[in-house]
Amino acid sequence: MLVRLTPRQRFDILVSQFEPAVRAAFIEAIDDITSNIVLRRIVERLERGDINGAINAMHLDPAAFRPLDEAIRAAFNGGGVATVEGMPTLRDPSGHRIVVRWDARNLAAEQWLQAHSAQLVTGIVQDQQNAIKTALETGLARGDNPTKTAVTVVGRVSAVTGRREGGIIGLTGPQSSFVATARDELLSGDPAQMRNYLERTRRDKRFDKTVAKAIADGKPVPAAMVDRITGRYADSLLKLRADTIGLHETFAALGASKDIAFRQQIEKGTLQAQHVTKGWKHTPQEHGRMQHIAMQGQVVPFDQSFTAPDGTAIPYPHAPGVPTMHTLGCKCFAEYKIDFVAQLVR
Repeated sequence: MLVRLTPRQRFDILVSQFEPAVRAAFIEAIDDITSNIVLRRIVERLERGDINGAINAMHLDPAAFRPLDEAIRAAFNGGGVATVEGMPTLRDPSGHRIVVRWDARNLAAEQWLQAHSAQLVTGIVQDQQNAIKTALETGLARGDNPTKTAVTVVGRVSAVTGRREGGIIGLTGPQSSFVATARDELLSGDPAQMRNYLERTRRDKRFDKTVAKAIADGKPVPAAMVDRITGRYADSLLKLRADTIGLHETFAALGASKDIAFRQQIEKGTLQAQHVTKGWKHTPQEHGRMQHIAMQGQVVPFDQSFTAPDGTAIPYPHAPGVPTMHTLGCKCFAEYKIDFVAQLVR
């Protein structure tokens, strides 16, 4: 028996198809950057006090993130194709079937991809440069030698994997600060500060006994052990960053392509905007946004925005320009419906 999938099921399938690839593409980009780092060059520049030169030697180039661009493009195009394939058969007033296609080269589609990718990659690179500059300045000011300062940023090469691990490359500015603060807590010797470390959700709990012993002894955690602990903490935060980007960028690409796919049909005259509505669909999760829960079932005309309880106008979930408080971690989507009776008699 043929089972008809619900809009949510179809959307979930798309997310499961593209989100892992977007997440992996971000990790691939970071691996590309760290694997091409020559530590000696960075150290030489730090020895001369040339922090900007040290950052340049890390080659944090936008080109390194091309795999991420391509993964987002694949999700965007996949969402567009799925949208038109999921449209029920459209017929003109004479009863003839109307052919609908997704046009990946449509101006609006190309503009979204170009603007979105440029903003994303530029933001990642600039955030990296700022966070790394702060870390290098802090390390040198603390009295760490250039090698230790550089390794704290770029990580160490694992004897097991042959890849650099434990650095802050790939982390957001706030995440880099979390790592620095965790290091200070463990080296402080202050039981209260070291207990703060044990409250960090993303810590590697395998080191908890080591930290607990240091607290009981009233001594700081040995520096070499702190390097290991904060290295694993940084790796965990990098995984979180990849998960966040994978989810956010996939939802953004699928949401945009669905809206643009309908807009393409309207521009071609296949549909009329007044015959299309969109409904807000909240996806239940452990820590769902109360505002988005309240928006469940809200229906608006195609050319109008949803309205959040705080007054924010949202064209569709993850639309460009929507404040981060309404997008980060959001799993909502819009369901578009066509008034077939009105469409046929237009």
